[in-house]
Amino acid sequence: MRSRRRAFRSRGRIVAWKEQNLNSFSDLGLAAPILRALSEERYEQPTPIQSQTVPYALAHRDVIGIAQTGTGKTAAFALPILHRLANQPRTPERKSPRVLVLSPTRELSSQILDSFRTYGRHLKTSVTLAIGGVPMGRQVRALIGGVDILVATPGRLLDLVQGNALRLDRIEILVLDEADRMLDMGFIRDIRKIVAKLPKQRQTLFFSATMAPEVEALARDMLNDPARVAVTPAATTAERIAQRVMHVERAGKPTLLAEILRGEPIDRALVFTRTKHGADKVVRQLGKSGLAAEAIHGNKSQNQRERALAAFRDGRVRTLVATDIAARGIDVEGVTHVINYDLPNIPESYVHRIGRTARAGAEGVAISFCDAEERAYLRAIERLIGLAIPATGGPAGGERLAQATAQRPKGQPRAGRHSAAARGQNGARSGGKHKARQDRAPQDRAPQDRPSRDRARQDRGRKNSYNGTIASVGFLQS
Repeated sequence: MRSRRRAFRSRGRIVAWKEQNLNSFSDLGLAAPILRALSEERYEQPTPIQSQTVPYALAHRDVIGIAQTGTGKTAAFALPILHRLANQPRTPERKSPRVLVLSPTRELSSQILDSFRTYGRHLKTSVTLAIGGVPMGRQVRALIGGVDILVATPGRLLDLVQGNALRLDRIEILVLDEADRMLDMGFIRDIRKIVAKLPKQRQTLFFSATMAPEVEALARDMLNDPARVAVTPAATTAERIAQRVMHVERAGKPTLLAEILRGEPIDRALVFTRTKHGADKVVRQLGKSGLAAEAIHGNKSQNQRERALAAFRDGRVRTLVATDIAARGIDVEGVTHVINYDLPNIPESYVHRIGRTARAGAEGVAISFCDAEERAYLRAIERLIGLAIPATGGPAGGERLAQATAQRPKGQPRAGRHSAAARGQNGARSGGKHKARQDRAPQDRAPQDRPSRDRARQDRGRKNSYNGTIASVGFLQS
């Protein structure tokens, strides 16, 4: 086997060491029941984040793992945790978990739970879930006798602690998944409250797609002499994703989206909007065009979100419209297209959105609509990813539509009270301005008399009232 030199920081100094290039899960030294489950799932070769993280975790080291979505982060912490529990069986104490996994969203927490159950199907390991949006009673009952692994969102976890249904003083391993999103979503105070209740002698596995200064500061407070694993540069985009941008006025977006959904060879399409209201509006507009779609966002109940995901996953609906709550939380095979109906105002969100396609070695397409108000967002995204996203047209006339709505030909006035539409055909006023307004066709009135920037201002005002969130999941080989 080949070897390569790696370096990590240990007690303030850089220490070089040799790491074997692990070619199979059996090389990781995992317990036989875990290897059996992996074999049944037909997983043979660990991803880079797994091959580099698992040996540290098995050695009880704290770890900082930095990797994009879809690189296998969930298995990178789930496999060594299951191995440790298998080799050190112990009856959990009342109301106490041995392992606590924190994630930012319900969807991601549910997927992490499924991963633990999949990889640990031949072990006698108990796993339970504590998330909001569902009654707390069942969760309370599941914790009464103790549990090996608890996967939770921060808010519901604190509710259980405050209700005396959960104790955190027996935690042996803490996992913080998607730490950057935890901070973006305002969970920093909740996380610090939770960490203050944990025993100081514990192992901590800390995973994030990006390492902003705030994330670095949180990691310093939580971890002890951590090994640092970074398998890809922060905020890079998958090489297998064909990216393009289409310049279009806001009013032209619904027509352009419908045309793309009809004209592109789409298996499943994930459409992103900035607001919850915007997601529902897009679904209604697609319905009027004869295209079925479902929406998923924070205002939907947990049951509604699960039904929408199930319909998308099994192919009953091929278009799912989502806010950024789904950017790191939807792990569905066969997403061929990601469409940014609204460009995100946080550049990193673009990376996580388009990371929902081109998974498990497949290829994908990312199409972004950009109106005049979003050009600054586009420039910020291009600076982040170090790439000028090519501007191109869509299918069957989509390019003509995009070009026609993106900008007016030079010298052509804006439609409005002084435009040719408000005059006679020869450009002269006919019968005074009031008569001219009455003579105009209905479609020539209000939509063009008020420029789209007015609607953009309203959208910006509404934007702050919506609490879109982002989630991520990395599973074994995607």
